[in-house]
Amino acid sequence: MTKTQVYLQDEDLAALHEIAKRTSRPVAALIREAIRQVWLRSSSKGPVALWDGQPRATSADHDSIYDQP
Repeated sequence: MTKTQVYLQDEDLAALHEIAKRTSRPVAALIREAIRQVWLRSSSKGPVALWDGQPRATSADHDSIYDQP
């Protein structure tokens, strides 16, 4: 890991400190997580590139949502 410096608006830094306090996480960890989620996001892996979770049913089982009253 390499140390770097960034300039933040005072209100942004204050908000980050509040979130860090509330979540018991370091500000640096919040910044790293945000960078990974927004800028370093990997290409979509899910069906039609819109969904990155596990499918709940297959296309052959699409009517199963109507099985329960």
